[in-house]
Amino acid sequence: MARIARLTYYPVKGCAGTDVQAAEVTPAGLANDRVFQVVAPDGDFRSQRRYPILAAVKPRIAKDRLTLSAPNQEDLELEIRREGDRHPGSTFSWQGEGIHQGPEAAEWFSDLLKIDSVLIGVAPDHERITSGETPGTAAFADGHALLVASESSLDGLNERIASRGGEPVPMNRFRPNVVISGWAEPHREDEVREMAAGTARFGYAKPCVRCTVPMVDQETGDKAGPEPIRTLATYRRHPDGGVTFGMKAAVLETGQVAVGDAVIVHSWAGPSPSTAAAEPPLTATASRPAESV
Repeated sequence: MARIARLTYYPVKGCAGTDVQAAEVTPAGLANDRVFQVVAPDGDFRSQRRYPILAAVKPRIAKDRLTLSAPNQEDLELEIRREGDRHPGSTFSWQGEGIHQGPEAAEWFSDLLKIDSVLIGVAPDHERITSGETPGTAAFADGHALLVASESSLDGLNERIASRGGEPVPMNRFRPNVVISGWAEPHREDEVREMAAGTARFGYAKPCVRCTVPMVDQETGDKAGPEPIRTLATYRRHPDGGVTFGMKAAVLETGQVAVGDAVIVHSWAGPSPSTAAAEPPLTATASRPAESV
């Protein structure tokens, strides 16, 4: 039976995640997921795409306080501002405002990134409609409430990487919120259209087209490419461009989830178009050549 193997929320967009044994599911995903983001003075968000060191920032939320830790930086503990001065913020097509978290946080991130930056939090009146087959909402995530991936997908990918002489990558390279165990076939999550776990329900939005972030070592914040993108490019090309790993989901029903909860799929679709249906199995002696990405 498929079960939840890991739950992770990411307090600050682009920074390290927090693994939990149980979580509240809100309309915008796991509680406290991407409720803060680092932005430029004009509101454009900072990400690992340009600032991979963000991966090494470890944020911790405890009650009404946020603590930030990073290599070669003094820890900073802040009282979370739920109200107060607004500052512009953006996440791809979403444009809005967040609550300015104060000059200390701005100085801390500016020192880390070597560029003027501001930390903002989700405003009480935050509004955002996410796209895809199942619409929903999200805080400051790239586009959707949840990213779902399976252990079998990672195992299949790492087998392919190893056959090409590369080193396996950990799941945290893909920064999922929900990791599922128990599916024998890789990328089974692509075919889910509605599923339940604990007391929450989720609906499929779209496949997750990956950027360069999976090539960043999530422990050190160093660029460590070309894997896994190089190998994904040999068998996970999306028709609209890019490569895919994991699926993005919206919240259909809020509730509680926990590691070990059974994952019940209520609706399935056909195979994902991002996986070539006629592709022969990969063996240790024959593999497809890498494509440039």
